[in-house]
Amino acid sequence: MASSNIRQLRQQITQNCLLLWVDASIDLMNKDSRHKLTQLKSIINDIHLCTQPDQCIELLTQADNERVFVITSDSLGKHLVPAIHGMPQLDAIYIFSDKKLSDQEWTQNWTKIKGVHTNMKEIYQVLQLAVKQYNQDFIAISFLMENEIASSFMYTLIFKDILPRIGYDRKAIKRLAACCREIFADNTAELKIIDEFQRNYHPQEAIWWYTREWFIYQMVNRAFRVLDVDIIIKMGFFLRDLHEQIQNLYEQQVSNYGRKPFVVYRGQGLMKPDFEKLETVKGGLMSFDSFLSTTKDKEVSLHFARNASTKSDMVGILFIMFIDPCLNSAPFASIKEMSYFKVEDEILFSMYTVFRVGAIKQMDNKNQLYQVELQLISDDDEKRRLRTYRRREVVRDDSRRERFINLLVKISQFNKTDELYNVLFEQRRAEAVKKSYYEQLGSAYLHQGNYEKAIWYYEKVLEIQKNPSNTDYHGQCISYCYIGMLYTNMEEYSKAVTFYEKVLKIGEIFFPSNDPLMATSYNNIGLVYYNIKEYSKAFSYYERALNIWQHALPSTHPHINTVKRVLKS
Repeated sequence: MASSNIRQLRQQITQNCLLLWVDASIDLMNKDSRHKLTQLKSIINDIHLCTQPDQCIELLTQADNERVFVITSDSLGKHLVPAIHGMPQLDAIYIFSDKKLSDQEWTQNWTKIKGVHTNMKEIYQVLQLAVKQYNQDFIAISFLMENEIASSFMYTLIFKDILPRIGYDRKAIKRLAACCREIFADNTAELKIIDEFQRNYHPQEAIWWYTREWFIYQMVNRAFRVLDVDIIIKMGFFLRDLHEQIQNLYEQQVSNYGRKPFVVYRGQGLMKPDFEKLETVKGGLMSFDSFLSTTKDKEVSLHFARNASTKSDMVGILFIMFIDPCLNSAPFASIKEMSYFKVEDEILFSMYTVFRVGAIKQMDNKNQLYQVELQLISDDDEKRRLRTYRRREVVRDDSRRERFINLLVKISQFNKTDELYNVLFEQRRAEAVKKSYYEQLGSAYLHQGNYEKAIWYYEKVLEIQKNPSNTDYHGQCISYCYIGMLYTNMEEYSKAVTFYEKVLKIGEIFFPSNDPLMATSYNNIGLVYYNIKEYSKAFSYYERALNIWQHALPSTHPHINTVKRVLKS
């Protein structure tokens, strides 16, 4: 795989963090340099080495959707920092020198320089904290005014309804591990953990793996942040297991709260445009669209909020969350005993937890730090909205997999349907079920305008319909009509006629002469000849279609009126 594709995949599957290490003395033939790189990769997987400032500037310019951290030597930093400091994607700069600088004064003029270090261990530590802050700040959120029904918000509720209940098998773990090995091929530390995950993972340890904050944690949070359906599908089994473990703990712990409301906290940053949205929905709803980490320790949360408030493009937020354990709400649980880090008293909420936005109060005089009160709402409120949305949008109550496909179609994620089929449906052996899925996928690509892909799926439907043990001639004719229509849309008219004629051949043997499918095929062939200006042939087929429809349909039917207008033209 090309290096550019590998980097794109790394961005897709992990956090959107990029580390640029700028130092003219970097030499990967040197054992010390290799060791430093290995340590850095255990913190940020996507690292680029630059021996010249221009290389760093070029990479920064290309990094539109990433937060970039830069480690630079003192000698190169004096020239590099003024050139890059104003770039919004640049998060922090760390100056590294083997010996204490005699002149550190120049570093005081640049706010994004977070420290001058003579020891790489110090850089590892501050970089770990910076990435932890990044993960805290960039959780997926949605906003909704009271009584509003926004499609984007409803999609999160549909995902919440569907994802935990889709079945997976053990192959799903193997598939995810194989994908991750490709992405982390040059990251020894991650590869060891991936091997351990495939070998030892059990659903009862989902919380332990999530809180370990390696590849699993990064993938989950990024997937929900950008609604990356590929990753959500690949990780579906883990999302289900994590949700179920939280649900089970919730049921075990809820009696401990004694029916008394309590408060938890979360500190983070919000990009200024997101904070403006939050202010406009006061009294409305806010959804945390990933798994939500909170704590009962206000000072810990305030620390995260204050750190975020120092960034020019962010507002630091201390969320004060009022929780009523008697509500039928999204499940939450104290995970201290299940966590990888057992010293942290964390309350973890399942995905898509919804709150009502209350008071918003300024905490400093710089408009950079606020506290926001949130009230956990009942799942009943969400279900009411979802029922209303489904009635309005006429969303069918199909199987969970079918509803997932319908959701992908509605959010224009047509290109994800292949992945969905491969991951979720391959374990389904029943031919009728597979045929139904192929038909839906064909329909999805038809609506997208990807006619070649739609044809491929309708041909898969035909393979099942032609099975000698259960031949479905009527179904074959419908599939032939779809394929003919697709070729007509592609202006491959001779192929279109070939498929419409297949309907006629089957009909002559198995259907009565006035079957509506015969009329449909005559009409479709007439349309093809009309498009290529062979009008005498077109009218001949239109007349055959009209003759059948006049006997089979009411005289006012649109098919009859349309053909009559064409014949008179």
